[in-house]
Formats: sequence, structure tokens, C-alpha cells
Amino acid sequence: MTPIVTANAPSPWRQQLARFMDGKPVQRVITALILINAAILGLLTSAEIVADWGWLLVPVDMFILAVFVIELGLRFAARGIGLLRDPWAVFDCLVVGIALVPASGPFSVLRTLRVLRVLRLVSINPSMRKVVHALLASLPGMGSIVMLMGLLFYVAAVMATQLFGQDFPEWFGSIGASLYTLFQVMTLESWSMGIVRPVMEQYPLAWVFFVPYILIATFMMLNLFIAVIVNAMQDAQGPDPEVEARVQREQLILDELRALRTELAEMRSKP
Repeated sequence: MTPIVTANAPSPWRQQLARFMDGKPVQRVITALILINAAILGLLTSAEIVADWGWLLVPVDMFILAVFVIELGLRFAARGIGLLRDPWAVFDCLVVGIALVPASGPFSVLRTLRVLRVLRLVSINPSMRKVVHALLASLPGMGSIVMLMGLLFYVAAVMATQLFGQDFPEWFGSIGASLYTLFQVMTLESWSMGIVRPVMEQYPLAWVFFVPYILIATFMMLNLFIAVIVNAMQDAQGPDPEVEARVQREQLILDELRALRTELAEMRSKP
């Protein structure tokens, strides 16, 4: 009996090409080229290095870009237009496509975007992809924290403007200035010697406002952000195989004990 081949089934050569492109040797070569390309893009920012080594760096950069284009072409040949269902493949196409746009005339601003090719390292590395997925998964949870922190910032900015704006207009003269100053205080950058102590020279009890603000905004809110991200990272990593195996062994033991109890009960019930 001859096997039935569906219309949507990929041809054998496409399957082999897909396995080859997804193989570790190809992935390692592309990873090495991405790292080399990242170093070259950094070196091309130096005018002295370009003057001395530009004759070598520019052709190597173009060669690596050609390899990226060929790689994407082979992936499309293996999977067809269905490759665009993968968001990471779309990202790779955009990054490589930007590099192909002529960086002259009205498109000169795209010259700076060529460094985005380095981000292909994220799409080709599974562990980095997990981190990105975890960060994206944590965005809904961080939304409520951002809203709560925005409310805290606004209330604190209004209070700081009313309390210290008259004597320190540069820092607290308006809501915008107070928001920026409080953001600096939240990051703990020169908050004591640069801001709080000068304010305390005019208002000795100013610490009553700033210390609780730092405790709430810096330690509590930022730790909430970290907790949401860590939780998303744990969900992205999935369950621990060792824990799952132990749970399965315990479940088997419990099932055997139940079976033994059932048999003993049946034996006792017999006359």
C-alpha cells in the first residue's frame, strides 16, 4: 500500500533543510557571526580605526550581512511563508531588512539602527528567549504596580511642591520639577547630601517626608517589580523535572497502598 501524502505535508528536502538550519552547527556559526558583527559595529564607531582598518572591517561586515540574508532565505525555503508565524523570525527579518536599506540621503538615520543586528543573539539563544518571554509575561502584573507608583509619585510631588517649592524652586518649584527630583531621590542618587540635607537646613523636619517616601518608593515598590519578574521567570522555566519525578513516585506509592488496602478489605470480607 502506498503512503498517503497530504497537500500540506512538507517535501522531504524541505524537512532535511529545516533540520539542518535548526541544527547546532548552523546555530553556533550564526552565533559566532553575530558576536563578530557586534565587535565590528563597535569598532566602526571610531574614526581612527575606520581610517586604519576600514578596508577590512567594512567588507567583513557586508559579508556577515550577506550570510544573514542567505540564512533567512534558506529558512523561508524550508518552511515557506509559514515562517512568519514565528515572532522571532519576523524580528530577524526586520533587523536584517533595516540593515539592507541604504544608509544615505533621507535614510541616513537608519545607519544607527544597524546595530540592532546584534539583538539577533536573543532570537537564536533559547535561554535568552525565555527571559524575554518572562519579561513580556510580567507586563500585565507590572501594570497595576506602575499605576500605584504613579499615584504615589503624584501625591508626593504635590506635597513636596507645597512644602519646599518656595525656598527650592529649582527642585520643587513645579509638579514637573518635583516629579523629577523625587525620581532622583527614589534612585538614591545623591539623595542625602545633594537634596535632603540642603532642604533640612531650611526645614529640619523634612526627613519626616523623605524617609517614609524612600522606604515606600524605593524598597517596597521596586521589590514588588522584582517579585513580579521573578515569578514570571519561574513560570517561564516551567516545573522542576526532579520535583515532578518525586511527585510521580509518591503518587505511585499512594496508588499501590490504596490497592493493597482494597485487597485486604476484600479478603477480610470473604467468609
